[in-house]
Amino acid sequence: MVSAIAPKLVTLPEPRLAVLVPCYNEEAAIAKVVRDFRSALPTAEVYVYDNNSKDATSAVAKEAGAVVRTETRQGKGNVVRRMFADIEADVYILVDGDDTYDAAAAPAMVGRLIDEGLDIITGRREATGQAAYRRGHVLGNKLLTGLTGLMFGVKMGDMLSGYRIMSRRFVKSFPSAVEGFGIETELTVHAVRMLVPMAEVSTRYKERPEGSASKLNTYRDGLRILFTIAGLTRRERPLLFFGLFFLFFALLSFAIGIPVVIEYFQTGLVPRLPTAVLVSGMMVIAFLSLFAGLLLESVTRGRWEQKRLAYLSFPAPHDLRRP
Repeated sequence: MVSAIAPKLVTLPEPRLAVLVPCYNEEAAIAKVVRDFRSALPTAEVYVYDNNSKDATSAVAKEAGAVVRTETRQGKGNVVRRMFADIEADVYILVDGDDTYDAAAAPAMVGRLIDEGLDIITGRREATGQAAYRRGHVLGNKLLTGLTGLMFGVKMGDMLSGYRIMSRRFVKSFPSAVEGFGIETELTVHAVRMLVPMAEVSTRYKERPEGSASKLNTYRDGLRILFTIAGLTRRERPLLFFGLFFLFFALLSFAIGIPVVIEYFQTGLVPRLPTAVLVSGMMVIAFLSLFAGLLLESVTRGRWEQKRLAYLSFPAPHDLRRP
């Protein structure tokens, strides 16, 4: 009689969690952010990167139990890029240091990312008070999210949220280029272009604590994000970007040139020679734009394949809980 041998279970170590908190002048809020995330995710290491704060942000964060480091190049994009390069973990929780996001939602979001093998989960903000999410910011977010959705097919309700849960393979294959608040747009576009599994969940969005002021300028930073969207369109979808220039100059050339052509067929003369030269020049520009778009589209395809291979070189998130 052959006795059955029970299969030996292989227990993998718990996934390494890292909470990433970019900070600038958040002395009034950072201690609570650190304590809340240490309580919600006891096994996680909380990293606070101080971006040239003029107050006691670093000292307060360190006293609360965070690992504190600095990034001297100003701008949230610079800080996030440095964090992604420096910190080694299996799952990354990116959150602002202003105590507006709900730390209690983090465990469920991390669990979903691992269980479903997702690469990025965005916390869609749902304001708990009227002052938490200003109307101007809501409108700007909707406009910029809608524009990005039109350009890249993004289906999200809150593209500019600062609360993200990300896998190691997404973070380590993300070629960030922006310096400021456009980092959220770049994260979203990269996820969509790389065809990574992603999700969006609703999270509470609170008012800032007393003594904490927003660093976001509605018009200035909105304009910067708009330029970021334009730059990403040129870089990631050059045929669409330059195709719009082709369409503009071609239609303008036709509109201005049709009377000149009609007059030529009626009289055999071109009395408005400067107009004819202008029309010809605009049509040349139109086709140069089209050819540039076609050429860069093939280059972009090659870059996309390289980024995809870099992304696939890391294990999937669900492998972290394999029995």
